[in-house]
This record gives sequence, C-alpha cells and structure tokens, in this order.
Amino acid sequence: MAETWTVLRLLTWTTQYLAAHGATSPRLDAEVLLAHARGCERIALYTAFDEVVGEETRSRFRELVRQRASGTPVAYLVGQREFFSLPLKVTPQVLIPRPETELVVLAAIDALKAWPAAAEEPLWAADVGTGSGAIAIAVARHVRLIATDLSRAALAVARENVAAHGLEDRVTLLESDLLAAVPPQRQFAVVASNPPYVSQAELETLPPEVREHEPHLALVGGPTGTEVIQRLVPQAAQRLLPGGWLILEVSPMIAPQVVAMLQA
Repeated sequence: MAETWTVLRLLTWTTQYLAAHGATSPRLDAEVLLAHARGCERIALYTAFDEVVGEETRSRFRELVRQRASGTPVAYLVGQREFFSLPLKVTPQVLIPRPETELVVLAAIDALKAWPAAAEEPLWAADVGTGSGAIAIAVARHVRLIATDLSRAALAVARENVAAHGLEDRVTLLESDLLAAVPPQRQFAVVASNPPYVSQAELETLPPEVREHEPHLALVGGPTGTEVIQRLVPQAAQRLLPGGWLILEVSPMIAPQVVAMLQA
C-alpha cells in the first residue's frame, strides 16, 4: 500500500533530513519551501497538517529540498526575503538582506526625523551598494534617495523591487562605484551603506551557504575588509550636508579600524 504524504508528515521528514544535512533552522526551512511549492502562505500550513500533498507538488518540493540540502539559501530558492516587514525579490546576484541591516534603516530614519524642519530644499539620502534595494526602499517614505551599485545585475533586481513598492518617483538607481557617478552638486542628509566588509581570510571561515552562493562583490571588502570603507568615507564627507550622517554596517572584527579611520 502506498504511503500517504500529508503536510505534517512531509514537514516532519524534511525537518529531520535538513537537520542531518547541517541546516541551522530545518523546520523553518521545510515550512517555507513547502509553502512555496504549494503556492500558499506559510501560516496556511498549520491548518492543513492532515491534507494529502499531491505528486506534482511533492515533486516541486523534493527538488527545492534537494537544493537546500546542498547548501542553496532558502531565500534564493523561493526568490524572496522579507526586510523591515517589506517583501523583496532576491536572486543570487544580490546579498540576502539580514535583520541586523534593519539597524541601518532605523538609524537613518532617526537622523532624518531629527533634521531641522527649516531645511530650504527637500532632503536627499544615499544608499551606497544598494543590492536588492533593501535600505533605500525601507527609508524611501521619509526621504528621496539615490541608490548606487557597481553591479548592473544587482541594479536590475533593485529596479524590480522599487517598482513593486511603487517608489520609482522617490528612489533613483545609479550604476556607480560608490558615489563616483552621483552628480557633484547633489548633497545628502544621510549616506547609508552596508558595504562589503569581509576580509579575504574571513571569507574562508563563512558558512558554505554564504561563501559559495552569495555574491563576493557584495561581501568582500579586500585583504583587510576595510578597503571599500576607506574609499567611501572621504567621498561621503564631501557629499554630506552640515550635520549630515554617514551610517555604516561593519563587523566587530573591523570596527576599531573603521572608528580610527573616521576619527582621522
């Protein structure tokens, strides 16, 4: 007699399978992938535990699980990641947005809210190395932005995300090495960035799903990890309005060097 694969049975088996293959959140991964294969919200699985999953859906699910077990990040498999409560398209051409980067968004919004109300012209901000457009899109309801990236493929993803959130009139996307291609007269109240800050040596210690799947251009800052930041700091200093903020995400490993760089 053929085995009956219900939603709950699939989730239980897959959780054990992914755990055995080193997944750090195997149950969550199983739920996200099964919801994607079924074309439903993850929460809908909880009222469908006893439903039998058809062969076509199981086939889609098996392929997703196979790729996940081999190390492909879940966000790339389902093509989406939530950031600051906003759904964003992600592909292997962009870094997967992470919860800690939401702190950059919060700091930028706080800086903009504290800006003196008597500003003569509308304020602008910059998101340098925008990737999927995550920071720019999350900040865009508070200010207009120029979002730059060196990667044309990343900008294509960002363009889709900006359009999906109806922000084409508030976010200008620009192919640029940091701020180099930004019009020289444009000044910013905030320059925010999650720049590449992993050192070449540190790259080898990252989990395989990061090291082997996410774009190195967005991860590696150079031999010491500070090289991109070292170029960005003087560019930002020239572009910031008096009282403006440069907001950077950095790792604890390079934070002391970055602080010394800023003080200098």
